[in-house]
Amino acid sequence: MSLRFIYDYPVINGTEIDMLAAGPIDEVAVRAEESGFDGFALTDHPVPGARWLTSGGHQALDPFVALGFAAAATTSLRLLTHLAVAPYRNPFILAKAAATVDKLSGGRMILGLGAGYHKTEFFALGVDWEQRNALFDEVLDVLPLHWSGEPFSCQGLNFEARDVIGRPRPVQDPIPIWIGGNSTLSRRRVTEKAQGWMPLLGSEQLHATTRTPRISTQDMAAMIAEIRDNAAAAGRTGQIELLYSYQDHSLAADPSSGADRHREAFAELEKIGVTYVNVSSPTRTTAETLGFIEAFGSTYLTASARNAGLPPCGRASR
Repeated sequence: MSLRFIYDYPVINGTEIDMLAAGPIDEVAVRAEESGFDGFALTDHPVPGARWLTSGGHQALDPFVALGFAAAATTSLRLLTHLAVAPYRNPFILAKAAATVDKLSGGRMILGLGAGYHKTEFFALGVDWEQRNALFDEVLDVLPLHWSGEPFSCQGLNFEARDVIGRPRPVQDPIPIWIGGNSTLSRRRVTEKAQGWMPLLGSEQLHATTRTPRISTQDMAAMIAEIRDNAAAAGRTGQIELLYSYQDHSLAADPSSGADRHREAFAELEKIGVTYVNVSSPTRTTAETLGFIEAFGSTYLTASARNAGLPPCGRASR
């Protein structure tokens, strides 16, 4: 399978600059689509701690609202929450938000989910930190029930649903769920109930906050092979996607600089089983953001760039 690329809308660190400094969501999404990106992503922090923001944490738009806005301006771009924190939301509210974006976009939603790591946010939202893994598993059980469009009943830790129904049905059956995290538990969730894995490959600050050890490319290759083998052994069919967040400061500064080296890196990622590559930019103006997207697209995503050695970037299956 050929590599596909997702543009992650730039996060804003600290509080001196507000969100959207990198450009209007619709304009950035349109340029990403025109430049050959297959997807567009936003992260999730509904009420981050002020101290965390000033020490390197990042702001976020509501990812479902923003992706809906991007959907209205585009026609083929996949729409990814990278990632939404599953325990923050009642599972029916989460299911409804994802189904709505999928319905309005004609089937382009990818629901990226994680267990969360920011304790201050859990406290502010009234969510029990100690229950986060149980709540995450509960969400994974409820989503297919809601998306079925048929009446169902179920009981959770904090709810009791009796003969309820979720409409609209999403266009996709199911909406792809990609799960983030490096733990054995995260990978087990992927094997059993998801269509994709997003290993944590963030900054030192993020790893310190989450207390998650870094994994090497070789470790990741072994893990994705294990996930896919276990899924096949369990009788699951269909591709388990792997989203790799490509972080190279030279690429962010100038996408065309060192192009051969980056092409080689992308080719190596494909060899170990990566199917999607996520890239972003530290841009803070609309012109900078659009310039990065255009430069990346013309260097790596156009037909001429593919002929120069980068594997072709086909559209994601619908």
